[in-house]
Amino acid sequence: MSILFSEFKEWKEYCEEKGVKLFEPVLEYEKDQKGKDADFVWENLQKAYDVMRDAVKTGLEEDMQSRSGMINNGAKKVYQNPLTVLDPNFQKLIARALAAKEVNSCMGRVVAAPTAGASGILPGTMFTLQEIHGLEDRKILEGLLVGAGIALIIEQKASLAGAVGGCQAETGSAAAMASGAIVYCLGGDIDQVFNAVAITIQCMLGLVCDPVAGLVEVPCVVRNASAAAIANSSAQIALSNVSGVIPVDECVDALGEVGQSMETKYKETAMGGLAMTLTGQSISKKVLIQDIEMLEDEDNGE
Repeated sequence: MSILFSEFKEWKEYCEEKGVKLFEPVLEYEKDQKGKDADFVWENLQKAYDVMRDAVKTGLEEDMQSRSGMINNGAKKVYQNPLTVLDPNFQKLIARALAAKEVNSCMGRVVAAPTAGASGILPGTMFTLQEIHGLEDRKILEGLLVGAGIALIIEQKASLAGAVGGCQAETGSAAAMASGAIVYCLGGDIDQVFNAVAITIQCMLGLVCDPVAGLVEVPCVVRNASAAAIANSSAQIALSNVSGVIPVDECVDALGEVGQSMETKYKETAMGGLAMTLTGQSISKKVLIQDIEMLEDEDNGE
């Protein structure tokens, strides 16, 4: 019988008692939810990862300009920049996270992980991790299952939706999924995986959802890149056995508490933060006019 854990503590205790790896209970849960065997789950995980990689490739090779004009091939500009702030791997990480999210903003095909608004974080991190360490696809897929298990608990204890808990719930959860998956894929133990999740949540706590013009473009795209960087820094810290002090379950509780306390204007309504700046309001009016003109053209065509 599959188990949906309500706490990270339960997940750890189960794995230690049964002598199984972190991904295995999540695999059983997926099998039960879909009424299929393990081969079906692995096959569809592979498809999902292929879509992630394709999104990265598309964002770096094709024209990525959104209808609003706010997205304009940013990923390619980062990827092709001869000046690197740290090293080429960091540059690739940032560019890839941007690329996959730009594909979403330009109405392309992505994997919601856990949401479309955070769809650049896992592709950017896992693609780069695999390239650097020469990991097999199977190990990455196991990491994705670990990430899914992380998201399932966050969803129960807090939220994955920006409309409920702000951007901390979307990009924060995705970064936590990525950080835990990174640590798992590099051979970290359960405590290190969960510590990475805790540290990531601590770094993302309080981030509001304030999309300019109500579009998942600004600041959403660049936040995917910064979240990918945080996921990697948290993984490095956790793998070095530096404690986040606050246990992961308590960090998720804090995520939920902050989300509940956050004003509605900071929850995907475009009524606060960057969306309400002078420039943000100007862009919003421009987008509204474009939408009206498009509707008029459609009416005339009829």
